[in-house]
Amino acid sequence: MTLLDHLVIAPVVIPAIIAPLTLMVMRRRRHVGVALSLAGCTAMLVVALALFGIAQDDAIRAYPLGGWPAPFGIVLVLDRLSAMMLVLAAVLALVVMLHAVVTAVDRKGWHFHPLFQFQLLGLNGAFLTGDLFNLFVFFEVLLIASYGLMLHGQGAARLKAGVAYVVVNIVGSALFLIALGLLYGLTGTLNMADLGQRIAALGAADQGLIRLAGLLLLAVFALKAAVVPLHLWLPRTYAATAPVVAALFAIMTKVGVYAMIRVVPLIFGDAAGAAAWVPAPWLLPAAVLTAIIGFVGVLAARAMREQAAFAILGSTGTLLLAVSCWTQATTAAALYYLVHATLAGAALFLVADVTLRRRGQYGDAIVPSPRFAGQQATGLLFLAATIAAVGLPPLSGFVAKLFILQTSVTAAPWPLIWATVLGTTLIGVVGFARSGSTLFWKAADDADPIAGADRSRAELIAPATLLVLLALLTLGAGWATAQAQATAAQIYAPDRYAAAVLTEATR
Repeated sequence: MTLLDHLVIAPVVIPAIIAPLTLMVMRRRRHVGVALSLAGCTAMLVVALALFGIAQDDAIRAYPLGGWPAPFGIVLVLDRLSAMMLVLAAVLALVVMLHAVVTAVDRKGWHFHPLFQFQLLGLNGAFLTGDLFNLFVFFEVLLIASYGLMLHGQGAARLKAGVAYVVVNIVGSALFLIALGLLYGLTGTLNMADLGQRIAALGAADQGLIRLAGLLLLAVFALKAAVVPLHLWLPRTYAATAPVVAALFAIMTKVGVYAMIRVVPLIFGDAAGAAAWVPAPWLLPAAVLTAIIGFVGVLAARAMREQAAFAILGSTGTLLLAVSCWTQATTAAALYYLVHATLAGAALFLVADVTLRRRGQYGDAIVPSPRFAGQQATGLLFLAATIAAVGLPPLSGFVAKLFILQTSVTAAPWPLIWATVLGTTLIGVVGFARSGSTLFWKAADDADPIAGADRSRAELIAPATLLVLLALLTLGAGWATAQAQATAAQIYAPDRYAAAVLTEATR
């Protein structure tokens, strides 16, 4: 292997090295720890962009750890999908980290930076792994880090929400292990490429258990993605944690959706016999309910963080509407929307953070308040972020929803998908218009401005950066949709994936 081939493992190695280094230096030389953390996020972005460029040749690359060939050893796999997710995670991480440093949120605890890096380790590993057991391991790494990040800054509300979050994810981990045990007992492997081939060769007597294992995996991924009825943990958790942490968590639900997109066509595709497309009957109704409940929550929310949490829930439902059709065209639309929804959700939380820091005792509650410093600039950021979140022109959410509507028209349930997308968009517009007018228009002009809430303009940079990225995603919609279509073509060619992993990993 060349040095370029070893670049595949860099997104896992970089945070694994930076995390303990920051832990060792933070107490005595905080500035060094912060510099290391920022350097690590920057290095991850550079590596992710390099891997994205490498993946443009449409080849699928397997990286066997320790030289052990698949399916016997651990293998990392770089393809268009994993490269796209690595870039998305790296961009979001760097922007969120800069905001945390600028606003001094990272100073509310000694372990913010190590936990942040371990979170990235789990995310990057989950995107690269080609083995279901190691997907479970990386899930646990990112979940353990997220427990600590969620409690960062302390508070009774965070502790209460954190306990519920931990309990729910422990149950999910147990279900994941049961599903893995069933799959390993039936096939003798947990390598995803190998599983796809062995499930296709199973006899009729094993089909019931394979279907059960597939449904358990779907339940686990649905729990990670906060799909109805497994969604109750998300609004409370995301609304209770620090907004800057919740902005990073915007990609957490997308990890569950990523796992569905990765696993179902590869393992439970057309060749899986009676277990083929086992999640299909269940995913569409759950997606419809998730989108509706999410955007109704936006309408009923009483605080900006709560509203942003429900917006993420609604966007997950919209994303799964496209995924649930299980066609190459709708999956391409889902991938474009996935990038958009992650950046838009993070932008909402960062705008909420700016607002609550400037409104003093009023915080992010959706109630009228006296004027506060930077109200006009913050209001404009809120307007842009909400336009993105609901999918109105001119930002990329409008393009993404048109893409979903266009590609789903050939699917049997297209009337339901169209009605859900259009109806929830209207609900979202009403909900955000209500909160925006209350927060930034109905302010009491005759009251004294809020004192002691002057903040640096630097804290506006991070949310503005995410909104600029969304604008670029709109301007580059042609290129981005072509990338999404090429990625979907790879996803729906499981034989190519299997050949690359099971043969290239032995070289």
